[in-house]
Amino acid sequence: MNKRIVILGAGESGVGSAILAQKNGHDVFVSDFGKIKDKYKKQLNDYNIAWEEQKHTESLIFNANEIIKSPGIPENVKIVEEAVEKGIPVISEIEYAGRYTNAYKICITGSNGKTTTTTLLYHILKNAGINVGIAGNVGKSFARQVAEEEFDYYVIELSSFQLDGMFDFKADIAILMNITPDHLDRYQDMQGYVDSKFRIIQNQTVNDFFIYCADDKITQNELKKYDIKAIQLPFSLLKEQTDGAYAQGEILKIKYKSNELNMSIKELVLKGQHNTYNSMAAGIAAKVLKLRKEDIRESLSNFQGVEHRLEFVLKVHGIEFINDSKATNVNSTWYALESMPDNVIWIAGGVDKGNDYSILEDLVFEKVKAIICLGVDNAKIHKVFGELVETIVDVKSAEEAVKTAYYLAKKGDNVLLSPACASFDLFDNYEDRGMQFKKAVRNL
Repeated sequence: MNKRIVILGAGESGVGSAILAQKNGHDVFVSDFGKIKDKYKKQLNDYNIAWEEQKHTESLIFNANEIIKSPGIPENVKIVEEAVEKGIPVISEIEYAGRYTNAYKICITGSNGKTTTTTLLYHILKNAGINVGIAGNVGKSFARQVAEEEFDYYVIELSSFQLDGMFDFKADIAILMNITPDHLDRYQDMQGYVDSKFRIIQNQTVNDFFIYCADDKITQNELKKYDIKAIQLPFSLLKEQTDGAYAQGEILKIKYKSNELNMSIKELVLKGQHNTYNSMAAGIAAKVLKLRKEDIRESLSNFQGVEHRLEFVLKVHGIEFINDSKATNVNSTWYALESMPDNVIWIAGGVDKGNDYSILEDLVFEKVKAIICLGVDNAKIHKVFGELVETIVDVKSAEEAVKTAYYLAKKGDNVLLSPACASFDLFDNYEDRGMQFKKAVRNL
C-alpha cells in the first residue's frame, strides 16, 4: 500500500529513512525545523524527495500515515505531541528500517562503551570474512544501508532515544553495557532512562541472546523485573560465569556451550577496566556467532580504537594531548580520568545533562592540576571543583582551550579533553568538537 511517510529531521538518520521510504514506493516528505546541511539537500534532490527547512508546515505533516522522527527531537516537542494526539504513529528510523531487512541484527546500548563495543565487534566480524554493516550512531544510517546495501549482518549502536521509538523491532543479539545517569534533561527521572535502555530486549525469543554486565548494579536490579526469554550471557570482572565472560587473574575467559576462548588481558589492545568489559561483550557475541578462536583473539589484539574516545593526538614538548570528546557524560569522563597518570590539565564543559559531578571529586583532587571550562555556562563546574583545583579557566573555543592548556602545562603533563557534557552550545556535535581540538593541537 502506498503510504505518506513524513520524516522529521534531515540529518543522516532522516535522509536515510527518506531514501528507504521512497525506494519502497511511498509518498515521502522531509521537514526540518533547523537548517539542512548542503550535502543532505543534494541527496534529497538527487532522489527527488520533497523537503522543507526552518519550519514545520502542519498541513504537509499531519496528513502522514506514519512519521519517522530523528532521535535528536524530544517526544515533548509540540509537532510530535500533536501528531500523537491525532493518532499518527511516530517511530524511529531503526524501527522503520528493521521491517525491510532479514539480516541478523546485533544491537548494543548502554550509557558508556557502546561505540567502542560496536566498532570492535564490527572489526571482529569483518576480519572473519562476514558480510557485515555497522549502523545506528556509527557511520551511515541503518535505513540508508538497508536501501542501498545488502549485508547479512548488522552491528547497530542504539541510544536510548532510538530505543524509545522502537516497538516491533527485535535484536537477535542484544548487548547492554551498563546504565549510569545520563540524558536526565530528556527524561522525567532516572527510571525513565533505565526503562528506555531495557527496550533493547523487547520482542526477544528463546532463540535470541542477551549479553549484559553482571557487575552493573542498576542492570542487576532491573533484571528481576523482566521475564527474559532470550539466552542470558553475562560478563564480569568480579565473578566466574558458567556461560559468558569473566576474568581469572590476568586471564580473560569467554565461554559459550563449553566452547572456551582464553587469552591474557595484556593481549587486549584496548587498555583499562572499561575496555576489558567492552572486549568481553564483543567476544561473547563473536562466540555466539561461532567465529574461530584465532579470528577473535587476533581482532581483540589489533583493533585500532574509536576516534574521539581516549584518542592520543600528539606529544608537544613532552606534553601529551588526548581527545576524549565522545565523553558526553560523567561516567565516561570518570573512566578517562581513572586511566590517566597524575598531572592532568582537564578540558571539560558544554551542555550539562543534569550531571552529578560528585563521583569525579576524588579523581579530580588526586590527578587534576587545572581545569579549562569549554562551554557557555560553566558555573556548575566552578561550584563543584572550585575548592579542589586551584586553577579553573573559562574559554569559548577549542583553539583557546588548547592554547591555554599548553600555557598551563609542563613537560610530562597530560592535556585531556573529556567534557562530561554534550557539545551543542559551541559545536555541531562531539565529532566537531574533537576535530577542532585535534586541529588546534596540530597548530601549536
